[in-house]
Amino acid sequence: MSISTSSRVQFLDITRRVQAEVSKRNVKNGICHLYVTHTTAGLTINENADPDVTTDLINILEKLVPVRGGYLHSEGNSDAHMKASMMGFSLMIPVIEGRLALGTWQGIYFCEFDGPRSRKLLFGTSGE
Repeated sequence: MSISTSSRVQFLDITRRVQAEVSKRNVKNGICHLYVTHTTAGLTINENADPDVTTDLINILEKLVPVRGGYLHSEGNSDAHMKASMMGFSLMIPVIEGRLALGTWQGIYFCEFDGPRSRKLLFGTSGE
């Protein structure tokens, strides 16, 4: 799955795209696997009803790991590596009766920390 981001830091709600892939593969019951193949982007599941939640996440990550932090890594994106590691690079989501088994307010977010870029997200399913 290709992901295009438009700013340095961005949380993209990819829930509908992932559900569309699950439906396309006709998976009824099993697991959806997602994996980011980059070291400055990650994945998370969080509330997708109020956009302030992702704004708050971005703000707290910036406070915890500022862009300028006296890092040794010379490419200027050390904060992106740290933030991506904090989010994680993979998710496993149950699929029940053809639907992602997410809670009412949960959404899947692709977390960009070194954009804008074109990214790759590996997608797989297992089950029946």
